[in-house]
Amino acid sequence: MVGNDIVDIAQAKEDSNWQRPRFLDKLFTLKEQQTIHASDNPCIMVWQLWSMKEAGYKLYSQINPRRFYNPKGFTCEIDNKKSVVRFKNFHCYVETKITSDYIISEARLESKSMTSKVIKLKSSEPKLQSEVIRKETLKFAIKCLNISDENVKIVNSDVNIPTLEIDSEVTPISLTHHGNYGAFAIA
Repeated sequence: MVGNDIVDIAQAKEDSNWQRPRFLDKLFTLKEQQTIHASDNPCIMVWQLWSMKEAGYKLYSQINPRRFYNPKGFTCEIDNKKSVVRFKNFHCYVETKITSDYIISEARLESKSMTSKVIKLKSSEPKLQSEVIRKETLKFAIKCLNISDENVKIVNSDVNIPTLEIDSEVTPISLTHHGNYGAFAIA
């Protein structure tokens, strides 16, 4: 199982004013807000925590397949690059990579190195971005597993959680895109 999330830093700065009243209160716990305000770069910390929560949520949703919105319920504990996200009695390990262009987080049940592959996107249209990420995921799986493209496809569950289906066997994946960047991770 795997969850990932990417944030295009320039797009996030353009689209969202995280400093507006009550924004942080809606998404982050008091402890997380203190982490943001104590950070050398509060803007980056906001989006790092957000990507961690989203990656954790995607992993949790693979185990408990339902859609819901509760960002404050997913709490983040940062420890260098390897961190933990908790939700009720669930916890996962999250690794985050921060570049000058994007922040990507990947969540797993065990502490492992990040495997998400980042793709620079040409289109800003979300539907086209999703198609590109799916095509790149399939291309990667076909090449790595040395299989025919007839034997692999991406299938969405009833609650829209994607999986990689190889000869009718299901492999968890996570897909993400934001702004000019997208990424996929295969469990």
